[in-house]
Amino acid sequence: MGLRTKIGIAIAGTAAVVSVVIGLLVHHRTVDAQFVAATGSIGDRLQTAVQDHAAGVDGANTLVDPPDLPKALGDAVRQGKWGVYLDRDSRGVPWLWAASKEGRSVVALRRSYEREATTVRDLDRVLWLSGAIGTALACVAGLLVANRLGRRLTASADTAQRIADGDLTARLELRGKDEITRLTTAVNTMADALAGRLQAEREVTANIAHELRTPVAGMVTAAGLLPPGRPSELVQGSAWRLRELVDDVIEVARLDVSAEQAETEVRDFGALVRKAAAAGAAGQDGVTVTVLRDAEVETDPRRVERVVANLVSNALRHGAAPVTVAVDGAVARVRDSGPGFPPAVLTNGPQRFRTGERDKGLGLGLTIAQGQARVLGARLRFENPEDGGALAVLDLRGSLKDG
Repeated sequence: MGLRTKIGIAIAGTAAVVSVVIGLLVHHRTVDAQFVAATGSIGDRLQTAVQDHAAGVDGANTLVDPPDLPKALGDAVRQGKWGVYLDRDSRGVPWLWAASKEGRSVVALRRSYEREATTVRDLDRVLWLSGAIGTALACVAGLLVANRLGRRLTASADTAQRIADGDLTARLELRGKDEITRLTTAVNTMADALAGRLQAEREVTANIAHELRTPVAGMVTAAGLLPPGRPSELVQGSAWRLRELVDDVIEVARLDVSAEQAETEVRDFGALVRKAAAAGAAGQDGVTVTVLRDAEVETDPRRVERVVANLVSNALRHGAAPVTVAVDGAVARVRDSGPGFPPAVLTNGPQRFRTGERDKGLGLGLTIAQGQARVLGARLRFENPEDGGALAVLDLRGSLKDG
């Protein structure tokens, strides 16, 4: 049950309870007032009737020793008291009785109480009608208030989710001075602070990577001048790996701080994937590319190649051969024979500088692939098929040349 429904039900329920309570109070006060007034009136008349009976003159409405006198009233009179009693006859008609003892006789009066009963019934109908109308109006007002509050809270939640998804430009409009406005201000302040800290982190990362590029390039060149041998191969391999890591860090920094848009061209998707898979394999065996159905796509070929190359490289490095790349229209599927993606990748996507296992990490390859796919407007998802391995799916159907 949503917050809007809860607020509407709460307001409507409160209005209904208030209507019932007020109706009961008015009903009982009216009934009591009518009975007190009627008791006073018939009591005065009974006093006069008793005096007339003592004088030997009975009025037309005076009843002496009536056989149908209510038992409770008769018992009270025989004890020397006088009283008033409201009773109903066999047809359900209300009658008001008043009786007193005079000598050995019981002098009584009675009158119909139907007028007062009718008044109460009419009053109850009016109270029920007004209560229903008031409750209905309260429901409408409650829904309006709940919708307004619900829209503002939904906007706050949506904006917070956009910020969590990486859109640090998302902000909320400030309205009013209530608690929701305070929440809105807190969300905006949080977004500003988060954006500032991430921007500073990205700039530092980019600056460090650029500063490392020159000495690393020199290291690679120097390693190439070493005499042949196993130690030289180890130094050269480490130098090239360090250079790749620096290039990856610079690539991530560019994705974060650059507003560069993709430069699109019309290309055959199958040819792009073949070229990218070869680059990602870097001469290693065990990579097979199959084009089930080709398609022309309008996209940035450099970014597409980088995405596919990173997926293939990651499959060889952190998965296991054989690696299959299947192209079906504008969808490319890269699958390896390894243990599959870690649960954190399947749940939250690749996270930069986080490793999938203790002894070997995912590096920045998947992070770059995901960032480039986002720039292209493509979808990139990660799965672990039931029959084993890891599967990455690049979906470029939104870039099809024919729409």
